[in-house]
Amino acid sequence: MALKIIGQREKRYDGLAHITGKTQYVDDVIIPGMLAVKVLRSPVVKGRVKKLDTAAAERGAGVAAVITAKDVPNNAFGPMTPDQPVLAQEIRYRGEPIAAVAAVDEDTAMEAIARIKFDIEEEKGVIDPLEAMNPDAPRVRPEGNLFMFGDKPFREIISGDVEAGFKNADEIVEADYVEPSFEHAALETQCSVAVPEANGKLTIYTVSQCPWFHIGPLCSVLKMPMNKVRYIGGTIGGGFGGKNDIHADHVTALLALKTGRPMKWRWTREEELLYSTHRGAWHIKFKDGVKKDGRILARQVKSIRDSGAYTSLNPYGVEIHCLTVNGPYYIPHVRIAGYLVYTNKPMSMSMRGFSINEANYATEVQMNRVAQAIGIDPWEIRFINAYRQGDKMPVGKVLDSVALIEVMQALAQKAGVDLPGKLKAMTSAKREVQP
Repeated sequence: MALKIIGQREKRYDGLAHITGKTQYVDDVIIPGMLAVKVLRSPVVKGRVKKLDTAAAERGAGVAAVITAKDVPNNAFGPMTPDQPVLAQEIRYRGEPIAAVAAVDEDTAMEAIARIKFDIEEEKGVIDPLEAMNPDAPRVRPEGNLFMFGDKPFREIISGDVEAGFKNADEIVEADYVEPSFEHAALETQCSVAVPEANGKLTIYTVSQCPWFHIGPLCSVLKMPMNKVRYIGGTIGGGFGGKNDIHADHVTALLALKTGRPMKWRWTREEELLYSTHRGAWHIKFKDGVKKDGRILARQVKSIRDSGAYTSLNPYGVEIHCLTVNGPYYIPHVRIAGYLVYTNKPMSMSMRGFSINEANYATEVQMNRVAQAIGIDPWEIRFINAYRQGDKMPVGKVLDSVALIEVMQALAQKAGVDLPGKLKAMTSAKREVQP
């Protein structure tokens, strides 16, 4: 029997619990004897911890434990490149955690944090990704400020001969686009509960959007086998990509293992806004060579992503950005270069349409600029250059299922736009002659 769902209203499976306040989030998990966690964060954007004295904090009433980098079995994690410390000794951004405290409540934990004595040798950092690309810029990392894609400091896609395309063009249209960083601003901040079990296992309640993805790096930090860690995901109070990295689970787990007590670390809104991962900023430069009849012959794009201090999934973000920044348009000559640049800022990460939305924004504004430059309607410039059946993408993929023109015709009708007859007559069928 066919399911009749399309066009019908369906109740959310979790809707009733949400509106009645019965939904359980990680912060709703209460374990008897649970302690509160707070961290000491770096006050400088770059530097080295020369001294870290936790004795006074450890002696405080109600304080169960203090941990620093020396207490982390494997102080490096990350989904692609394990380059991020749990607790840092080499500071790469303001707010980076360098020590953590477990105490009977949050106020006591904060008082203990204030008693930690430290000495940081401050160094000059770099905040602007364009400045960070200069050869004489301060080094965010020992190996430099550019992520290496193989043997190149950029992800490159080349198709055809771009310089020949520019030479044969009637107009050259250049423009720069900037996409700023954004905070996800989920109602639920980062939160983690870690519970040591009597059988030697560890239970962690997590806000992770992808527990299956985080369990490996987390167990690597703890140097525990996966069958010793019970990793429990649940309802997330908003994520949008902001909970695709480990933010708190490693710290609560380390303190739980050290003390034998349950731990909860709940981030404040201030911490969330300042120090959690966010959508990374992009600087995108377009150069298009176009004929007077509207055909774009050549497109050159240079895209620069601000990674922050660490890598995470940002190489993947650059990869998919480069694959999509050409847009759904057949352009015979294309050269794309995508850079991932390290800066002394909290790490960038995914946010709804990871690196693709930024590519689409720049591409479509560029199409409008091209149309304006040669005096053609913005609808028509898209119809002229739209992918057709059998077109080859810059990466070499031959398209075998294309309906872009038909979709644009339907959209125009829905929007009340009366397209000229020549555009209404177009189809996505294979071109008779490649431009």
